[in-house]
Amino acid sequence: MEQKPLSRTFKIIVMIVTCVVIGAIAGLLTQKGVDTWYTTVQKPSFNPPNWVFAPVWSTLYVMMGIAAGMVWHEMDRQRETVRKGLTFFAIQLALNALWSFIFFGLHNPFLALLEIILLWLMIYETFVQFNKVNKIAGMLFIPYLLWVTFATLLNAAIWWLNR
Repeated sequence: MEQKPLSRTFKIIVMIVTCVVIGAIAGLLTQKGVDTWYTTVQKPSFNPPNWVFAPVWSTLYVMMGIAAGMVWHEMDRQRETVRKGLTFFAIQLALNALWSFIFFGLHNPFLALLEIILLWLMIYETFVQFNKVNKIAGMLFIPYLLWVTFATLLNAAIWWLNR
């Protein structure tokens, strides 16, 4: 019996669920630190209110999942580029969760700053690879890249103010 290929919609849903679950795990790590340690940290004037982060990250995780599902769907047509893109995607998703642990779990803004720079580079490379496969998937990574650029500046400012 011939196996029917997975639909594009199924792949997108799988990737959205994966991203949201990873985000939820990172959010659990974050929440404990936000409620305790983060309240004692000196923050820059451009620090957004805490309530902004959850809806922004939720939206970004959904957009990442849509993009990854769209790219995964092209595996039969562009195998090597898709594999490369999904590899960078997995690395950046792991680094995304690791940042929350380093910053909020270990209370280490300096190490988190070094890590978020690496995260930014992996997001950028994911964007480049996704853009080669599907322009819309690439575009879906632009808000994420911009937000992590802002988060990097925020992380750097928090480190500087609390060193």
